[in-house]
Amino acid sequence: MVGASLSLRAQWGENRFDRYDFRTAREAPSHSTGTPDWALDPGFEKDVFTFVRVRYNSPRWQNWITDFPDSDLNFSFRLQQMTSLKVDPNTRVIELTDPDLSDYPWIYIVEPGYLQFTEEEVPILRKYLLNGGFLMLDDFWGEREYANIAEEMKKVFPEREPVELSIDHPVFNCVFTITKKPQIPNVRLGIASEFNGGITWERSDAKNPDYRAIYDDKNRMMVIFCHNTDDGDGWEREGESEYYFREFSEKKAYPLGINIVFYSMTH
Repeated sequence: MVGASLSLRAQWGENRFDRYDFRTAREAPSHSTGTPDWALDPGFEKDVFTFVRVRYNSPRWQNWITDFPDSDLNFSFRLQQMTSLKVDPNTRVIELTDPDLSDYPWIYIVEPGYLQFTEEEVPILRKYLLNGGFLMLDDFWGEREYANIAEEMKKVFPEREPVELSIDHPVFNCVFTITKKPQIPNVRLGIASEFNGGITWERSDAKNPDYRAIYDDKNRMMVIFCHNTDDGDGWEREGESEYYFREFSEKKAYPLGINIVFYSMTH
């Protein structure tokens, strides 16, 4: 399933967001180093995996848009490049109330440390996950942010508790073999870690990467918590630093993300 090795992509230019009402990542200008584009083979236009980012409510700045659009497009490109999956070059941004939600088996929420589900969203997300959907939660740090998303997920599944994942869980070795729970820092910390003794955590109560899951009654993983780590920056910022790419994007962020996708699609 694994194909060519990763290579540092050329930097294609930089610009910044000027609006936020995006339906797909293609509508948003890159604010990192540019984003790749690719075409699907004829006949595979609909038989594809689509990266779906959830737009949600938060009392803070629009956290749901963090790392967008580069992380979504870069990860989709690498998933297409490194595996046998056919991947949609047009990622999606949807709300949980979107009627198209059930069309996508995998969704991604970034920075859920201040997320607030609405009363309408709670039963929709519960139904989606129990019917076979999968949710990846990423880039939240420390005890306070974990407590927030744990409380919000408790609204969805009051009868279920997140279970800590050990390093021998199949999600860490179903495609790439990951021997230590990865902590992916933001790009600034990642670059600095080469000189500061390897500090990769954003705050003092977030030193240890923490991976947990919520399962259904058939022991199928429905939700994975990627806590005290920032996979999205590992995808978004891959072209900004050779060191960051080699140490965090190539070795940790992409292998972990690809494993999560394959595990969710095959279990």
